[in-house]
Amino acid sequence: MTHALKTPDSSQKAGTKALYGGTSSRRITVRDIAAAKERGEKWPMLTAYDAMTASVFDEAGIPVLLVGDSMGNCHLGYESTVPVTMDEIALLSAAVVRGTKRALVVGDLPFGSYQEGAVQALRNATRLVKEAGVGAVKLEGGERSAHQIELLVQAGIPVMAHVGLTPQSVNAYGGYPVQGRGEEAAQQLLRDAKAVQDAGAFAVVLELVPAELAAEVTRTLHIPTVGIGAGVECDAQVLVWTDMAGMTSGRLPRFVKQYAQVREVLGDAAKAFAEDVVGGAYPAEEHSFH
Repeated sequence: MTHALKTPDSSQKAGTKALYGGTSSRRITVRDIAAAKERGEKWPMLTAYDAMTASVFDEAGIPVLLVGDSMGNCHLGYESTVPVTMDEIALLSAAVVRGTKRALVVGDLPFGSYQEGAVQALRNATRLVKEAGVGAVKLEGGERSAHQIELLVQAGIPVMAHVGLTPQSVNAYGGYPVQGRGEEAAQQLLRDAKAVQDAGAFAVVLELVPAELAAEVTRTLHIPTVGIGAGVECDAQVLVWTDMAGMTSGRLPRFVKQYAQVREVLGDAAKAFAEDVVGGAYPAEEHSFH
């Protein structure tokens, strides 16, 4: 069963300040994100990698768009996120910013762009803010990335952190295992979440974390948690848009819910076009000039 995208109805939300369904036409900011946590409001986030798709999500009312290094898997043909470069992130982040009016656009710092230390992180985050116009950046890691986060925040760059499964570490994990299982691992994840909060992150992504642990982290932190495979208790939820819309082929992660079958629709359209060309039905008279 497919589900059509619906335009947000502000009458469904109390007041006009809601992130999803709100009536404000200005850009969403990190202050709006903090206020939503105080209100207990849940909100959606999607990835986006180009101006046209971003404009669709912006018009649908999605308040936060992540230009994720997931572009490596679903748009650039890489086997993982690891090969994604700063040039690629900067180029596509700028496109997403140009395609939106309201959404807070968050640009990912790819593997190798911040691991050397805070100075490297500041240089590359500054590039995304200045060249691409993003409103915030995201980087992976808890305690190990706290110093980078602290320096970026002190420099005036909002940071979304990312703990739990960190896909840039796929080679170290040997795959994509659930994180935080067992008492020791759970305590480390809690320490990581608190560390990024203390460093000044405005939100933290929890990826592939047991639902009970994610709920505990969400109750403990005063910044919002963004879940992906982390249960229902997180303050927000994010999906890679090609997974959400049914563009991705093959086996999908357990946490993915598909809301359309866009791959099938595009395939049918391409076949219909091809058959019209082969059969001489396109272009017809109404498509021609004289």
